[in-house]
Amino acid sequence: MTRKLYYENVYTMEFDSKVTKAGEDERGLYVVLEETAFYPTGGGQPHDEGTLNGVEVFDVEEVDDEVRHYIKEELIEEGKEIHGKVNQQRRMDHMQQHCGQHMISAVFDDQFDIPTTSFHLGKDTVTIDLGTEKLSDEILEKVEEQVNRMIRSNYPVETKWMSVAEAGEYPLRKPLAVQGDVRLVIIPEVDYNGCGGTHPHSTGEVMAAKFLGWTKNKKQVRLEFVCGNRVLQKLGQKHQVLTEMKRIVPKPEQQLIGEVGELIRASKEKDKKIAELEEQLLHYEANEILSASKEQSVIQHVFKDRSIKTLQSLGKAIIEEAPEAYVILISEQEEQLQFVLARGDHIERNMNDVAKQAMPLIEGKGGGKPNFVQGGGKRLMDGKSFAIQIESLL
Repeated sequence: MTRKLYYENVYTMEFDSKVTKAGEDERGLYVVLEETAFYPTGGGQPHDEGTLNGVEVFDVEEVDDEVRHYIKEELIEEGKEIHGKVNQQRRMDHMQQHCGQHMISAVFDDQFDIPTTSFHLGKDTVTIDLGTEKLSDEILEKVEEQVNRMIRSNYPVETKWMSVAEAGEYPLRKPLAVQGDVRLVIIPEVDYNGCGGTHPHSTGEVMAAKFLGWTKNKKQVRLEFVCGNRVLQKLGQKHQVLTEMKRIVPKPEQQLIGEVGELIRASKEKDKKIAELEEQLLHYEANEILSASKEQSVIQHVFKDRSIKTLQSLGKAIIEEAPEAYVILISEQEEQLQFVLARGDHIERNMNDVAKQAMPLIEGKGGGKPNFVQGGGKRLMDGKSFAIQIESLL
């Protein structure tokens, strides 16, 4: 069994040890050590990272009672000495987030009878799933305020190994699901919980907690938050965004929301006006195509780099004015052809049948209603030739 230094002293970030096993599995090359300060993935907390004799440790997992250190390259033979370094910033961050989660879950459970059902410590934020279908702003504000009061109170955070029977003498938040010895994390008068994760020695080291919002997750609520240095990082990110916003919109912060809202409203109005003008232009273009067709029974036109949406709008506008005509519209693009085939209301031909015969010519796909289909395929011929081939199928 590997001696787990992270349980003896959570602040041990460098250590010397000896390789007891070197192997390889589906995750990659790994070594097992006599003793280690590297924490393996478990209990919702990610693994530590760092180096062994300068070789990167990218994953740490407990497999078959072994703490396996997964490494980027072949390291050392069994029995050789190594020097390990744990990424201190990552470890301390995980300690802050995990300890913060204990306090947050404790307040939700004790004060509002809302249990935590799962915990995920992510790269940027932390989430817990709560056994409720909604949260009010009032509850969120009260919980956040109380958690930060606990942090400032600087309660000690104790860890103890004991039997399940001994642990039962404490006011545990939930029954233990293990046998044998269990590790209890204790924040006096706040939380008593079986937990294998890493935690600081006092709540003050968590620094602060900030809720970022919640979403519905099935019949529960998923709360997103950050603790410790991540609070400062989020503050820095938001300050950077605000600073850039003030450069673009030179207004005081308090007026930014209203000013940006007004800009968005004005932009939507412009977009609406542009769409109306574009629709008018398409109708003018449709009328020009109709005029040039001289009341022919088949109206065809080839465009360069027009979108399928534009072809559809033109096709609809044309058949509204030409109930006894077929319409073939083709758009030539760099590597493909797109098309719209339509017929007027006085014709009974199913245009899907025509499209099915035409599409193999360009290895295309498409479909639609009996009077109006669209599609596209490879540019295996020019648009005019494709239009002629379609016309021959009518």
